[in-house]
Amino acid sequence: MMKTILVTGPIGSGKSEACRYLAALGFPVYDCDSRTKMLYSLVPGLKCSIEERLSLPWARIGEVFADPGKLRTLEEMVYPYVVGDLRDWKSAQTAPLLFVESAIALDKPQFDGLYDEVVLVTAPYDVRVQRNPKAAQRDALQAFDPARIDHTVDNDTTLEELQLKIRQLICKLI
Repeated sequence: MMKTILVTGPIGSGKSEACRYLAALGFPVYDCDSRTKMLYSLVPGLKCSIEERLSLPWARIGEVFADPGKLRTLEEMVYPYVVGDLRDWKSAQTAPLLFVESAIALDKPQFDGLYDEVVLVTAPYDVRVQRNPKAAQRDALQAFDPARIDHTVDNDTTLEELQLKIRQLICKLI
């Protein structure tokens, strides 16, 4: 039976490092951010539609993070494509354990039912800001309901320690 694990966490927590390691171990990993960026180019007219609806040139699309209304509109336009792409990706997989990397999927109802368990990768705020300065401005956009978290990986030391924790996690998931 195939099991899909959502790997989530705040910006700078190390979820991408964790997923890179999972991929290096041979596990299929769907990276929502990179797949979404790919869809912007692959879906005919999507970028133009977004620019038109948001009254914002594509070069300034990052500004949506400061405007909840525009962010919601962008999500409403893009998430159906991401959900469809994720479903297609999952149906093409044969591995018993799949991973989906997303900072936001846990809080978005559109993604419910696309994963079986949730792994939260965490790190102290100061460490996250040091790793990625955008953590300071994006933290308010992310909240993680403890009741929906199945496993937590504390990533507050070295890459080697993170990799050890990921290997231990895999033993629990299989």
